[in-house]
Amino acid sequence: MERLNFRTLHADEIECRVGSVSEGKGCSLLMYKNARVDMTLLDEVVGPENWKRSHELINNNLFCTVAVRSDKGEWVTKQDVGTESYTEKEKGQASDAFKRACVNWGIGRELYTCPFVWINLRNEEWKQGYNGKLQPKTQFVVSAIEYDDQRRVSFIQIKDGKGEVRYTWGTSSEQNDAQAELDDARAEAIDRVRRTTTRKELEDVYNLYPGLKKDPVFVDACTKHAKKINTAA
Repeated sequence: MERLNFRTLHADEIECRVGSVSEGKGCSLLMYKNARVDMTLLDEVVGPENWKRSHELINNNLFCTVAVRSDKGEWVTKQDVGTESYTEKEKGQASDAFKRACVNWGIGRELYTCPFVWINLRNEEWKQGYNGKLQPKTQFVVSAIEYDDQRRVSFIQIKDGKGEVRYTWGTSSEQNDAQAELDDARAEAIDRVRRTTTRKELEDVYNLYPGLKKDPVFVDACTKHAKKINTAA
């Protein structure tokens, strides 16, 4: 059976759930996928007719087996056990077992490489819980996520329900591209600075790069070269 290449999850396929809570301070967030995402990816990669699921009780624990049909027509299986949810015991166990079995196939495994996410909450973002303790009432979503070539999370951004960015970790590809452009422009500018022989030539080069006038590396190069020109004069 050829290796199945399940893609990494998109931001809108990931759910944020509250983990630990420090009353009056904030909460941690955990990243999850739901069963619909697993079904979508199985349909997308192997085809809806080439996978199936089944459940069975083993020692009073509900297990799920996800079977995928190989190119030779053989069914290859992976299995895992579920834990019950707080709302619907049997449905929660079945769904959790299915999601865990799909992780064994590689679906969403990259979520285990997410960093620890902590959100500081404001006073108005708390509500009274059923147990009398304060609980977060603000909803959070993953607004952007990127991965490296080993499928590890390299950048993640989380927003609240109002669209405000509340957590950012890593460097996005857009930021990396912008930094690369800045590095190239700086290298070119400094090279031109070092080739000037008069104060006027140096000032002309300096004014050619208005976007670098607050860049400390470029400014330092100009300052040092100005002193060199003055000394030579």
